[in-house]
Amino acid sequence: MLARKKKVLFVYVHNSAHSVIAEAMLNQLCGDVYEAQSAGLKPDDTTVVNPLAVAVLKEDGIDVSGYKPRHVFEVVKSSQIFTHVIAMCDGASAEKCPIFPGVTQRLHWGFADPSTFEGTWKNGSNKRATSATRSKTRSHASSARSSAQSSKPTP
Repeated sequence: MLARKKKVLFVYVHNSAHSVIAEAMLNQLCGDVYEAQSAGLKPDDTTVVNPLAVAVLKEDGIDVSGYKPRHVFEVVKSSQIFTHVIAMCDGASAEKCPIFPGVTQRLHWGFADPSTFEGTWKNGSNKRATSATRSKTRSHASSARSSAQSSKPTP
């Protein structure tokens, strides 16, 4: 019998950059163990995925160009059960994350938000910072794989 995948929800304010990066990285690196999704506390109809996030994920062969940011309450209404809800935001925003039924762990991965990076695409400073966020996220996702393989519950 196949083990059921653990469901992980990454939550950030707009669901336009690092929550999308986290979802994509966890699904790519640990898709046999975890099923990741992401959502935002305040996305609106004009929210799109940050072009920097699209670019750095493309470097890893991941295409999120068609991803549509979702509101966290769309996920709540879907009645999905998550084993982990991971806040990608600062502590104050993390406190605004809703309580999900059945969640076994609420975690916090506080990485820098690509939408706040200064610099230009042309000089590469904000792309380098976004790449650093991706690298930190990849490291956490790799740790999640190790945890899953040793039967520890933390992604």
